Amino acid sequence: MAALAVLYDIHGNQAALEAVLADARSAGAGEFMLGGDYALFGPFPAETVAMIDELPDARLIRGNVDRWSAHPEQAPEDQLIRDAIAACREALGDAAVVKLDGLPEQLVIGDTLYCHASPISDMRSFLPQPSPEDDQLLAGVTERRVVFGHTHLQFRRRREDGIELVNPGSVGMPLDGDPRAAYALVNDDGSIEQRRAGYDNEAAATATLERFGEIDWARRTADRLLHARL
Repeated sequence: MAALAVLYDIHGNQAALEAVLADARSAGAGEFMLGGDYALFGPFPAETVAMIDELPDARLIRGNVDRWSAHPEQAPEDQLIRDAIAACREALGDAAVVKLDGLPEQLVIGDTLYCHASPISDMRSFLPQPSPEDDQLLAGVTERRVVFGHTHLQFRRRREDGIELVNPGSVGMPLDGDPRAAYALVNDDGSIEQRRAGYDNEAAATATLERFGEIDWARRTADRLLHARL
């Protein structure tokens, strides 16, 4: 069997996605699991979604920004976010916006639960260090591994009850200080490997500003692509 590449939080960063797909395939990946947040905030939303559509037998779930793009009224009342949503909707077109919104919220593959932020929310998530909120976020979970994204922080930890929490990190917009695209690889034996793939993040930052102009959300995206920090 081929390894499973797990990609989260691509955010319209086509170059980062290309780098991850190349690295994953060279490492033996033949299947793909994508964890949401596909287009919003990036320089090439439509092109990125088109690449995702071409992945054979890829399994996808929905992220919070995929929901926001279809339902702007559900997004925070923040003009930066609202402006980014408007630009993304225009770039994607109605059909793609609706398609992404219609994806399932979570999937179970073997003994692993894949969700966007946590099993109970596409916004509330886990942090690298244990939190008192973890038990609530995992209520009712019976799988031995939970894979999630949302925070753009690549980490893994095992709880005392044996549940392994894995964040593959963000393909398109890491926020852990390392601008390389982040993802994970699930090997044939079930072991998981966290990986990084370098790409021209400076060019991606420049492309965001060139395409959408010197507006607040584009400047924030460019800064995050350059520095991998909030």
